[in-house]
Amino acid sequence: MRETRKDRTLKRPNFLSVTILQCMKTDSIQNRTARALGNLAMEPESCGDIHSAGAVPLLIESLTACQDSQCLQSVVRALRNLADSPQHRLALAQQGAVRPLAELLAAAPDPALTLALVRALLELSRGCSRACAEQLSLGGGLGPLVSLASHPKKAVREAAILILANLCAQGLVRPALGNAGGVEVLLGELQRRRGPSGAGPASQQPLVRAVCLLCREAINRARLRDAGGLELLMGLLRDPRASAWHPRVVAALVGFLYDTGALGRLQALGLVPLLAGQLCGEAGDEEEEGKEAASWDFPEEQTPERVKAGSFRSLRSWLISEGYAAGPGDISPDWSPERCPLPLPPEPAQPASPARPARGPALVRTPRGRSPAAPEEPWGREGPALLLLSRFSQAPDPSGALVTGPALCGLLAYVTGAPGPPSPRALRILARLTCNPSCLEAFVRSYGAALLRAWLVLGVAPDDWPTLRARPLSLRSQHRELGEMLLQNLTVQAESPFGVGALTHLLLSGSPEDRVACAVTLPFICRKPSLWRRLLLDQGGLRLLLSALTRPAPHPLFFFFAADSLSCLQGLMSPTMSPALPPATPSDLDPPSPCLYEPLLGPAPTPAPDLHFLLDSGLQLPAQRAASSAASPFFRALLAGSFAEAQMDLVPLRGLSPSAAWPILHHLHGCRGCGAALGPIPPPGQALLGSEAEEALEAAGRFLLPGLEEELEEAVGSIHLGPQGGPESVGEVFRLGRPRLAAHCARWTLGPGQCPRKRALALVGLVEAAGEEAGPLTEALLAVVMGVEVGNKGPRLGC
Repeated sequence: MRETRKDRTLKRPNFLSVTILQCMKTDSIQNRTARALGNLAMEPESCGDIHSAGAVPLLIESLTACQDSQCLQSVVRALRNLADSPQHRLALAQQGAVRPLAELLAAAPDPALTLALVRALLELSRGCSRACAEQLSLGGGLGPLVSLASHPKKAVREAAILILANLCAQGLVRPALGNAGGVEVLLGELQRRRGPSGAGPASQQPLVRAVCLLCREAINRARLRDAGGLELLMGLLRDPRASAWHPRVVAALVGFLYDTGALGRLQALGLVPLLAGQLCGEAGDEEEEGKEAASWDFPEEQTPERVKAGSFRSLRSWLISEGYAAGPGDISPDWSPERCPLPLPPEPAQPASPARPARGPALVRTPRGRSPAAPEEPWGREGPALLLLSRFSQAPDPSGALVTGPALCGLLAYVTGAPGPPSPRALRILARLTCNPSCLEAFVRSYGAALLRAWLVLGVAPDDWPTLRARPLSLRSQHRELGEMLLQNLTVQAESPFGVGALTHLLLSGSPEDRVACAVTLPFICRKPSLWRRLLLDQGGLRLLLSALTRPAPHPLFFFFAADSLSCLQGLMSPTMSPALPPATPSDLDPPSPCLYEPLLGPAPTPAPDLHFLLDSGLQLPAQRAASSAASPFFRALLAGSFAEAQMDLVPLRGLSPSAAWPILHHLHGCRGCGAALGPIPPPGQALLGSEAEEALEAAGRFLLPGLEEELEEAVGSIHLGPQGGPESVGEVFRLGRPRLAAHCARWTLGPGQCPRKRALALVGLVEAAGEEAGPLTEALLAVVMGVEVGNKGPRLGC
């Protein structure tokens, strides 16, 4: 495309200024020319023309030749305006524009020139290139920049700090930057900006990035740790406003993976639950760093290519950059920092290179040209957090940090809720914890074993209780298999001599909370009858669990755990018991027996009634005196004794409604199972207290009719504890205060075929119904667990 006359007109001042700059070396003319070029460079099109005209080398030459401060300021300003894009900044650095600026800054110029220099260096260091970092370091600019970070003038101070932050993007300059005091400067500034009177998150972002990059070299990690950097990084992780930076911060903390002192400090500051919470969090919007930002601890081993994220290759790159491996051939996909699950066949010994120092853990080598024995392990955004958690889990006693409610919940939420297959490292962490004898007591105290069973085996997470939430069922069988494996690991620990001693100590000498937690957990991890019988029956663990139901819940899922524990214990007591069949509904019962009372109700009753009962409502019900007297000692004394009613043909029955009196009249005349007992029973969902069913039950007891009481209780159970009833009906039935119904409620709650969630809701209803009178509930649950009838003497339990 031909150049137009207008284009040539626009370019003419640029070429003229370049020509003057080249030919006229007088400071005053150089000053004016540089000022003109700086003004022209403020237009993007003109800026490109100036670069094309070759003005940059001439301006750089002026920097070294000119002695006048005003002229130098104009030249520096021109270079700053020419750095208007990444391409132009890179071109300036490659042509050597940064080093003379750094040298001028190191020469302690006057305040005006200092301001111009730091402004120019700030512009040139945006997206800092390798050439820019090298020249600034070689020009001796790091020390002056660190000194200027405490300059009294705000513009100079902030520009110097941002230049230091930009330089951290290049690994080659970070060690020298740390030696010059840059770590303390950046850390202190970030702490100041995060203070009560500090700036907003936008101004903190470059400093957070710089501090995280400084964690990639060992010397800077030591400086950062001594200057309070660990506390600052932990503060960022706790701050919800900094959530976009959390993945970057966690990745920075991976640098302390083998720093035992730093790990201990991080653990004391509460890193583990924060890491567990990061597993299922949303990814931040931070950009990935290029290969130039890799650690400079071993610069000769930098990887030449950018690795693909989200796979084993990114982990391999990190291991090489951090010096844990000398090259790609040193690492097998089977390797992880804590273990090698699938060892490879031995290979011929290879002589070690004398120039290669030993670094990091021993790695498994994969012979070149041979396919790896195992698939690549995924390395997603949760990889750094899992790597740190795995490192914590390798401690001799990781229970204090990892076997806690928040940490376990984070791991289980990741394992069951990851969008894809979870990382095998998370599964190894859980397996390692459950296999560590030092963690057994922590699993018991924190209800960890109960949580594993509820979440993995039964599929009920804390968020599912008490309101059920829909969750995918595609991986339920895999989760159940994992949960059973982890519980089996705990069983092995619990039934060892050490575990028996630990559990016995917890149950007998622990705090009240620990004793309850132990009683709840024992049915999940003890399978030896001699062990669980001794701890739960002889030493009072079962009584302790039942008595804890009426106290404030020590855990959000306590009632779910307790109901599941009692059901498991019932299964241990009666291992051959088949799942309970659902209670029969009235339509499923045997055909009703013939009614013997109906013949008295027709227009021509046979036999003719010789007695009528008068209700409070005025209704008169026919009856046979002989049949009524024979049915109950109460009516025998009333109708055939010395009372006045023995001579009356209309006998009043006080306090009875027609519906409550109906089953009584049927029972007095010999009806058994005719269906009359179902009449006063309200449908499920309606209250039983104050209903005609309660009235009928009270009257049956008052009139000494135990058979009718039993028949009415069976009718209540068949309707309210049948398929049409639900967990909310259990508490309603229990409120009637009938021992047989209480036992029926306990059997419904702890039945082996019951849904675990409904079982827990029913137990909550029973506890609420029992109120302060917990004795009947305790005895009913105890009888069902022990497999004895209410009223019978069961096995003697410890107090």
